[in-house]
Amino acid sequence: MPDQPPVWNPISRLPPRDEESGSYNAIVETPRGSRHKYKYEEATGLFSLSGVLPAGAVFPYDFGFLPGTKGEDGDPLDVLLLLDDTAFAGCRIPARLLGAIEAEQTEEGETVRNDRLIAVSTESHNHRHVRTLDQLGESLLGEIEHFFISYNEIKGKKFSPIGRAGPDRAEALIREALTDPGT
Repeated sequence: MPDQPPVWNPISRLPPRDEESGSYNAIVETPRGSRHKYKYEEATGLFSLSGVLPAGAVFPYDFGFLPGTKGEDGDPLDVLLLLDDTAFAGCRIPARLLGAIEAEQTEEGETVRNDRLIAVSTESHNHRHVRTLDQLGESLLGEIEHFFISYNEIKGKKFSPIGRAGPDRAEALIREALTDPGT
């Protein structure tokens, strides 16, 4: 595969934030309710199947990434999206940050930060009033953390939440992860 993304690939050129609207450009990789885990391949511009959850396990919300970012794990920053209905792989969702679940992930003895941003679609009717993680409630946040713990366990990794943060900290995590600091 080529080292550089194809010139024709619009996702590779998309900034993490739309400066005009102020919303973030979240890209869905895996739709809510799916057992299949999809992953965006920057080199080809395609979404590929990268895993299958066991029977009875599904993604609780749409899951994706912010383009133009790179986390400590080498991938774009992960984002869990609250939407009114399921989107599709490759869909760009204008989103508002609610915060982040800060976490460490251990695989084969190596531990790296692998935070999960939590955002809501700017077009959401059901979640339009939600502005911070605290407004989601302890029960829902616990369920989200449990999903990521068990999902990673299935893959032979350990996911350890180390804290929860609001929108300001989530924005700071994005600034730290920008692949082009000029954006």
